[in-house]
Amino acid sequence: MNKGLLALILAAGKGTRFKSDTIKVLHPLMGKTMLHLVVETIQKLNPDQVHVVVGYQRERVKKQPFSPHVQFVVQEEQLGTAHAVQAVQEVLEEKKDKDLLIINADLPLLRPETLQLLLNQHRNDRNSLTFLTTESNRPGGFGRVIRTEDNLLRVVEEKEATLSQKKRKEINVGVYVVRIRDLLQALPKISNRNRKGEYYLTDMIEIMSREKKRVNFYRTPQVDEVVGVNDRSELARAVDILRWRKVQSLYEKGVTLYDPSSTWIDLDVEIGVDSVLYNSVVIEGNSAIGKSCTFYPFVHMVDTRVGNDVKILTSTVIEGSTIHDHAQVGPFTHLRPQTVIREGAKVGNFVEMKKTVFGKKSKAGHLSYLGDSEIEEEVNIGAGTITCNYDGIKKHRTHIGKGAFIGSGTELVAPVKVGRGSYLGAGSTITKDVSSDSLAVARGRQVEKSGWAKRKKEKEKKNKE
Repeated sequence: MNKGLLALILAAGKGTRFKSDTIKVLHPLMGKTMLHLVVETIQKLNPDQVHVVVGYQRERVKKQPFSPHVQFVVQEEQLGTAHAVQAVQEVLEEKKDKDLLIINADLPLLRPETLQLLLNQHRNDRNSLTFLTTESNRPGGFGRVIRTEDNLLRVVEEKEATLSQKKRKEINVGVYVVRIRDLLQALPKISNRNRKGEYYLTDMIEIMSREKKRVNFYRTPQVDEVVGVNDRSELARAVDILRWRKVQSLYEKGVTLYDPSSTWIDLDVEIGVDSVLYNSVVIEGNSAIGKSCTFYPFVHMVDTRVGNDVKILTSTVIEGSTIHDHAQVGPFTHLRPQTVIREGAKVGNFVEMKKTVFGKKSKAGHLSYLGDSEIEEEVNIGAGTITCNYDGIKKHRTHIGKGAFIGSGTELVAPVKVGRGSYLGAGSTITKDVSSDSLAVARGRQVEKSGWAKRKKEKEKKNKE
């Protein structure tokens, strides 16, 4: 733990350049909001406390599933970054002997290792203030670091910078470690005499430097971590970097991705060794894939757990389900939430399941709907089988026992139970329970009227004459 360290995340601004009804920091990047990524990075440093300054859409931000260790502080008016820090002044007054890490919430690519290096330099040099910089060929949007003739440090925000200052490549990232006692002394000296009429936190750098306090910067060589996400173009750039980080981590774990540029895998997704993903696979949310699995093109999976040696064939959609070892699903299958596919089962072409437990080594090869069902092991589901689970008011369950054979084109009108080892004749409409080891056939009687079609045609011809 970094004892004696508090963390403050600035997340109060709307982010007008996003042109969105949603506050900037709640926009997602590979399954996590921008703010979640920053909070997770900070928590890996193990600070004593983490505070988030909120303002615009504060209640919406507070409802996010953060750790209970994250505390929120409200900035009633958004008058600048220094004004945001003042929102936690009462908390800081009680912690004067500690250090404060301040970070903007629109920096989702920063790694904890980089922040730890910043913190190490701050403490090793016994600085009052240490801020993070980098040299960038794309400095737009960031303040420029200036060292004056009398060796003082300052940061000029881009909107305040001259043309010559804008050409500088050394940029202020927006991350600071500052001794709280010195910060509290500097805050009242920050003015809003600038083009935006805001209280810039960066002014504390020049204030402390002029007061001969130990002020310095840590220049990170990790330029790809410094992406300030202020609009949708920068969001896409950040997502692209995160995607390639994820891809590289999967390669290092023994996973094959044949076409990573067309593959989307959310940050928290886990994939086991020797699994293979073909092109255009999308895996999102709280998903995990075991060892030696194969995902063929155009599979889309969300919040699903997959065992070992599973095959998911082309153009399959799976949501909120569980698939056990050695199963096969697809192609063109849709597994809706709360579906469980047991070990060795096969679910094939144009089969849809919802809230169904599909038993070990059972098969549903094609063209079936199984909803709200409990299907035991070694059951054969014929083509065109439908569980009629909804009566217009509520859903009902279907239970099919071990080893049953369901003939093609069968309708099971729930609630209904089919006993173990039973056979249902093709084309049956089953409305009553079927006992074990039985044959059930429920069809309308076939009627044939000889010559009916011929007489019909002759009548139609006569009418036309």
